[in-house]
Amino acid sequence: MRTGFLLALALACVPSASFAKTDASVTDPLHYPATRTVDEHLDRFGTHVADPYRWLENDVRVDAQVRAWVDAQNVVTRQVLDALPGRAAIQASLTAIWNQERQTVPLRRGERLFFRRNSGLQNQSVLYVQDGASAHPRVLIDPNPWAKDGATALAEWMPSHDGHRVVYTVQDGGTDWRTVHVLDVDSGHTLSDELKWVKFSGLVWAPDGSGLYYSRFPAPAAGAEFQSRNLNHAVYFHRIGDPQSADRLIYATPDQPSHSHHVEITHDGRWLFISTSEGTDDRYEIHVQDLKNGGPVRLLFAGLDYSWSLIGSKGNRLFLRTNRDAPRYRIVAVDASAQNPALESVIPEGAGTVEDAAMIGARLIVNALEDAHSVVRSFNLQGGDARVIELPGIGSANGFETDPDHTDTYYGYTSYTTPQTIYHVDLASGATSVFHAPPMSFDSKAYTVRQEFVTSKDGTRVPMFIIARRDLPQGTHPTVLYGYGGFNVSLTPNYSAVRLAWLDMGGVWVEANLRGGGEYGKAWHDGGRLLNKQNVFNDCIAAAEHLVKTGISSPQQLTLLGASNGGLLVGAVVNQRPDLFAAAAPEVGVMDMLRYPEFTAGRYWVDDYGSPEEEVHFRNLLSYSPYHNIRIGHDYPALLVMTADTDDRVVPGHSFKYAAQLQSMDLGPKPRIIRIETRAGHGSGKPTDKQIAEYTDLFAFFGYYTGLTTKPSVTSAK
Repeated sequence: MRTGFLLALALACVPSASFAKTDASVTDPLHYPATRTVDEHLDRFGTHVADPYRWLENDVRVDAQVRAWVDAQNVVTRQVLDALPGRAAIQASLTAIWNQERQTVPLRRGERLFFRRNSGLQNQSVLYVQDGASAHPRVLIDPNPWAKDGATALAEWMPSHDGHRVVYTVQDGGTDWRTVHVLDVDSGHTLSDELKWVKFSGLVWAPDGSGLYYSRFPAPAAGAEFQSRNLNHAVYFHRIGDPQSADRLIYATPDQPSHSHHVEITHDGRWLFISTSEGTDDRYEIHVQDLKNGGPVRLLFAGLDYSWSLIGSKGNRLFLRTNRDAPRYRIVAVDASAQNPALESVIPEGAGTVEDAAMIGARLIVNALEDAHSVVRSFNLQGGDARVIELPGIGSANGFETDPDHTDTYYGYTSYTTPQTIYHVDLASGATSVFHAPPMSFDSKAYTVRQEFVTSKDGTRVPMFIIARRDLPQGTHPTVLYGYGGFNVSLTPNYSAVRLAWLDMGGVWVEANLRGGGEYGKAWHDGGRLLNKQNVFNDCIAAAEHLVKTGISSPQQLTLLGASNGGLLVGAVVNQRPDLFAAAAPEVGVMDMLRYPEFTAGRYWVDDYGSPEEEVHFRNLLSYSPYHNIRIGHDYPALLVMTADTDDRVVPGHSFKYAAQLQSMDLGPKPRIIRIETRAGHGSGKPTDKQIAEYTDLFAFFGYYTGLTTKPSVTSAK
């Protein structure tokens, strides 16, 4: 890191006057805004690490200098992006492809079905209710009029057991904070109830509908709402009609302020089930309370050692999904009333990783991943009589809501070339029918999907999916390599209008199932976290090299894309192998690995990254931290850093500092710009028009720097 040179740049944060031109060309010389530096550093374990851009961590809503820097950067960025050829055609193609109806799997309450639907280009999806399977749906909550810019979203929601009320949350500008309201379904009126400072919470109705259980944090200090660390999570009960100040505390751990708590209730309303965690790992301590017979909240499983997910119950018997003695998970049962409960194995660990499970009627539904796609089976409550629920193809299934009162259910199916279709399945007869299929505006047979395996540096076989148009001619092509590789998150086949637009431009899309994810269970996750994090980057590099070696792409045509932990992936891999890529885009990435726990939810991530307060992890984090490992003197790919000013998950200071560091160094002739969205957060709740604008910029950028034709074929347009 060139500390002396960086300190010499302590100038006012103003853009060059040349960026005011309206006739700018993408080939014009690029002059970045001068970014002042500060004499900040980190001294730890005998290591001195300069941090000249720490002031950019300040909240852009509060600090006028950070706001001026953001405004100046956006001027530069717009000069580059607006001058790219073919943007209008790309935007038209994206808009046409996006304009397709989307619907979620319905939740059944009584005879009513609740689901969200988007007609295509609505900024926010609308909540509908349907009074019976054959009735006509009606609008229940439409968030689109809530804000002129479309950036206020309907986030979580849950109907009561009888279907007469819905509790829902409002998300403004992409923040993780939620405001909770309650709606009367029959009248359509919103009740007076309002709950604030809710984040990372379930919404669980009491069996009699008298109120709901939820989790919240204490109110943060004024001005620190979007940056202060999230501590002292607690479970409360809110009685409908009462003010929030009267809510009853159910469970908290004031002696362990870093613990978080999530609450559920069994379908029969008897057992309150509280999961306590400390980070992002699936490691929980479990408490239960008998709501029928009374008694205190009591410990069921001690220690943050294993994953325990509630499936359903029958009397005292709880059915759970767990990785105790089963890295790919198994199904067990336990007597919740016992003082020292013994585990009863119901469905043993299999070849696939159990992603989810449900109890429907007297059947257990198990949704497992096998080579990164869904395989669904049903069993009786003793774990026998296994039956496969046939899916339409190799893809991803979701839904299968727990419902012991019925023998039928709904699920969604999607693949890389199939928008989500909702199916109804009768488990007694095995009959399956389509409940809702979106109108198809393209020919799914026009695309090919294949899975290949690459060998990583240590010999591990890593799967990836390659998607392209069937009529693509032989030879190398501009390619997006997309990855994540962390937090036990599995990348599975799913439909994306964004991906389809890139394919119709003539590009190839590749998704790599890197270690750190959950595709092959605990061992796969462990293989890419903590001191093994470099394996994730090695897997990604191996995937990129494979694409070049097999003639799918070339270093002049290959791009790298990832968001959040995937943004970290992009930053680290580009630093290590800048020669492999023509362009790259880290989105809302974790870029300063030495200070990430200092903000909002960052302290949760020590499970995957390790704590910079511990020497062995500090040195490992420093070895790959994108902000600290930019390689001066190497020609870097064109870089489009993307973030948002309201991101309170991965605060935008990560991307601000990284972009400033990139711009201060001699990294070759290609641009290193940052796109900063306003009134948007980490991703959820982002309105459709902002998403289309963002991917128009991204694909114009990728297209230009890979030589891809900038006039899409728009074969998917309506």
